[in-house]
Amino acid sequence: MNAPVKFETTLKDWETDQEVRWCPGCGDYAILKAVQRTLPQLGADPKNTVFISGIGCSSRFPYYMESYGFHTIHGRAPAVATGVKLANPDLDIWLVTGDGDGLSIGGNHLMHVLRRNVNMQIMLFNNEIYGLTKGQASPTSREGTKSPSTPLGSYDHPARPAAFALGAGARFVGRGFDVSKKLPEVLTAAHAHQGAAFIEIFQNCIVYNKDVFEDFAAPKGAEDRQLWLEDGEPMLFAKDSKGIAVDRDRLELKVVDVVDGDWQAAGVIVHDATNRSIAHMLVEMPFGPYPMALGVLYDDPRPTFEAAVIDERARSSEGKEPNLARLLAKGQTWTVDGTAQDPI
Repeated sequence: MNAPVKFETTLKDWETDQEVRWCPGCGDYAILKAVQRTLPQLGADPKNTVFISGIGCSSRFPYYMESYGFHTIHGRAPAVATGVKLANPDLDIWLVTGDGDGLSIGGNHLMHVLRRNVNMQIMLFNNEIYGLTKGQASPTSREGTKSPSTPLGSYDHPARPAAFALGAGARFVGRGFDVSKKLPEVLTAAHAHQGAAFIEIFQNCIVYNKDVFEDFAAPKGAEDRQLWLEDGEPMLFAKDSKGIAVDRDRLELKVVDVVDGDWQAAGVIVHDATNRSIAHMLVEMPFGPYPMALGVLYDDPRPTFEAAVIDERARSSEGKEPNLARLLAKGQTWTVDGTAQDPI
């Protein structure tokens, strides 16, 4: 694979002439702008960038990016994205999916693109509802969610996208939310990661699940409810008056008070993005007693799937001359006499 070339673009270079058709106030608008702001900072080339989506509100994304793109079928975007990456490993692949598309019919495909570690950015928009099909409960809907498919309240235990990604073997897991000013930082870190980079983006569905994330995403008091992680920095929140420590007796995380700024005395741990065990604990922290863990939770690269495929192709063809006619004639062959009559 060739080294990427930095291109100079602006946000306008990534906007299309298509009318953006999401509900007024939908969080997808903010995510779209975050991506369009991030790509110029990355020096991305629109002619080398591909957005691939499945089905759902989020999956209209390729129409609104001035680049190449595929709007594929329900749940199968990871399979298509894998094929595109293997056909041309130099392409910059962005996979766009939702909690319904990616974790219901597409869960199997999403699992395999993560465990294989195909080099692409995977953005899963999580609004905890089926928005496109009029508000049914989705795999991530909370217990008690009332919807057309669960009129008395959902009794399903919700899936946790970040926990799913870690369990499937993802080497990069990040979290953000639609209107956060820090979302571009998470996208940038995901793009720098060589391998399958999974970003869960909490997204407000203004019509069917309005303000479901306000408990941690609302601007007022956000510093008390959000833990933005930064590699090599202590896990502090609430204006550095609280932090996250390890309860060594129970082998789980706990919230501690920080007195006079002495976070070390309080036992606050420093974020190590390569620590998979701590990453698992962070995604499982119940919101309420704990803050919402955001940013880069886990980042520990390993060789990518397409690199292994390219190496295999090179080894299998080493010392061999490409000759299709010889290949077809190899082994047992026979000639069909065109004058012979078929038996009746």
